[in-house]
Amino acid sequence: MLKLGWWWGGALALTLAQMVAAAEPLSAYRGDARQSSVSGLSSGAFMAVQYQVAFSASVRGVGVVAGGPYYCSKGMLAGAPACMSGPPPAVGGLVLATQQFALSGQIDPLSNLAKRRVYLFSGSQDNTVKTAVVDSAESYFRKLGVPAARIEYLRGLPAGHAQITPTYGNDCGETKSPYVNHCDWKGEGYDQAGAILKQIYGPLQPRAGQLSSQVAVFDQKPYAPPGSSLADEGYVYVPRICAEGETCKVHVALHGCRQYAGAVGDAYYAHAGYNEWADNNRIIVLYPQTTAMPPGNPNGCWDWFGYTGVNFAWKSGVQMRAIKAMADRLVSAP
Repeated sequence: MLKLGWWWGGALALTLAQMVAAAEPLSAYRGDARQSSVSGLSSGAFMAVQYQVAFSASVRGVGVVAGGPYYCSKGMLAGAPACMSGPPPAVGGLVLATQQFALSGQIDPLSNLAKRRVYLFSGSQDNTVKTAVVDSAESYFRKLGVPAARIEYLRGLPAGHAQITPTYGNDCGETKSPYVNHCDWKGEGYDQAGAILKQIYGPLQPRAGQLSSQVAVFDQKPYAPPGSSLADEGYVYVPRICAEGETCKVHVALHGCRQYAGAVGDAYYAHAGYNEWADNNRIIVLYPQTTAMPPGNPNGCWDWFGYTGVNFAWKSGVQMRAIKAMADRLVSAP
């Protein structure tokens, strides 16, 4: 697998042509697709909820940073504002729609959700996706059988609309590109990536002080049919121990709107904090990428409101299929 170094704002930057030439096929490693997990920020958080609910048979947990319940927009762009600023749709109607999708086989049986784990986060200074929306996500999961003991919800930290790290990014309360902020919580830097992975997988080995590998670029085109708003390249972090043949898990990390690599460089895939935790815990981190696709998706958002088709929230949705295929490929080696 080809390694990628990328310096944004420095003397060296890969041109688009160089990136296309560098991208290699996504490699396969040893692992168990039933131990995969997902998290995301903003549109990535809404997408992470979709992915968890639709593929609940194999996805064991979800991290939701500033996101709402499944099918919140009801497949309409006009429904999206209420899923951000509120008031969100009644959870009962969303639960009913989810049950109907499960009965028709569009998503996995909902009985799986009682065994899954959920992390939720809402910054008190986040005026993009309001806390009431994240509250409705908690209510949604509870109504579908996720026990309270399997849900962690943090909403007291004075953060803006961003992924939170201990030291990297903008000041805590800001909402601006690259939508990664550093915040303190209870006297120390808040490590959101670690909190998400611990909630999903339980106790972990300490985060690595130095990475054993590098983030690699891969060719995402085989998973990205025309009109999917998926970029030509994606990114993946494979710890050395996984590359050497140890059995590993996959965590899918989904960026937010205007946070894809074409807009913010390596800010998310290199600095959100997942790679350091993954390194010592046999976790491969997949960073799928969208791209801007006017007029339906000018900000490079993940599809949680139906711009790719009516099946956007089902297992058959074009982006849903693509992410699942990439995640499964990573742990498909015999």
